[in-house]
Amino acid sequence: MRPVSQRSPLRAIGRLSAFAIIGFAAAYLVVVLASTQSSNALNSTPGKPRIAAPNTSKASDPVVDPDGMRWIPAGEFQMGSDEANVAPAEQPRHRVRVDGFWIDETEVTNLQFSEFVTATGYVTLAERTIDWETLRQQLPPGTPKPPDENLQPGSLVFTPPGEAVRLDNAAGWWSWVPGANWRHPEGPDSNLDGKQQHPVVQVSWDDALAYATWAGKRLPTEAEWEFAARGGLEGSRYAWGDELRPQGRCVANFWQGTFPHQNTADDGFARTAPVRSFEANGYGLHDMIGNVWEWCGDWYRTDAYADRSGRLTVNPTGPESSRNPEEPLQAQRVTKGGSFLCSEGYCSNYRPSARRGNATDTGMSHVGFRCVMTPDMETRRKP
Repeated sequence: MRPVSQRSPLRAIGRLSAFAIIGFAAAYLVVVLASTQSSNALNSTPGKPRIAAPNTSKASDPVVDPDGMRWIPAGEFQMGSDEANVAPAEQPRHRVRVDGFWIDETEVTNLQFSEFVTATGYVTLAERTIDWETLRQQLPPGTPKPPDENLQPGSLVFTPPGEAVRLDNAAGWWSWVPGANWRHPEGPDSNLDGKQQHPVVQVSWDDALAYATWAGKRLPTEAEWEFAARGGLEGSRYAWGDELRPQGRCVANFWQGTFPHQNTADDGFARTAPVRSFEANGYGLHDMIGNVWEWCGDWYRTDAYADRSGRLTVNPTGPESSRNPEEPLQAQRVTKGGSFLCSEGYCSNYRPSARRGNATDTGMSHVGFRCVMTPDMETRRKP
């Protein structure tokens, strides 16, 4: 495993966290999650579900997969979507080619992340002390210092209301909770008992990168992630075909019921599910859709696909900087896959093409990650 350099604790607070701490969470969260509303539920198209097996016949493909990873053979695919009602950031659909790579079969689990922390002593951003002088520099001039009790380390936690609320104000179901972090994902009174095989959450992009570096891996590019998530299916709306619930079955962990106050949990899970709880896709990967959003390596731009239209793009690694007009002050990275909070009535981000930007230094209840590795990295990884 590779050594990890730990970033300064002064980066512990992201803009999302900063606004939450000083009482601006309500206004800010409306903006943060507004993009999920722009992709309102898509109507399912009846049809027989299709599961495609990957093409692994190439002579150049590796014979042995690293433990817990699957080989994704090189190939071309249509990235993004041209369907009606999807977010503009998913458009236009464009041709992309990626080289072969390995990807984790599952999201990184609490057990795996705890092994990393034990081996390195790493402290996640949500666990680090918040320094007011550093925080003040990120806020409008003249912002008063909040009470000391509001400067405790913490993170954003999904807190469902007891009744229906307006869907244009995400502060109705998100709360800044001091003491929330990967060890205590719902707050200081919560723990990981019985959740060792659940995906780790409340991890920032920096935390995910630190784990990947230690493991001798990296975070996937957005193109690699989407290619792997499609599982060999070309042109399907979902990772398993064109029906959201084929034959009425739940094939991924997403919200059933009326969001955000009523979750019928038809899939058996009200929040995260243990990895491998649902059938793998055509490449043998679990939970590429639903459960938790997954960090990618790319900077997030709403117009990232604009200059790719009409030509083949090979191994794209994303733009050189972040740009989201709705959140111009944030440095954002791409997250993919949707989560247990995606619902038909609020958003439809349980599709491979769905994409969202998250502040790099902010963790949440529904964001995790998985890693990739290429053959050259595998060679360097060996002792």
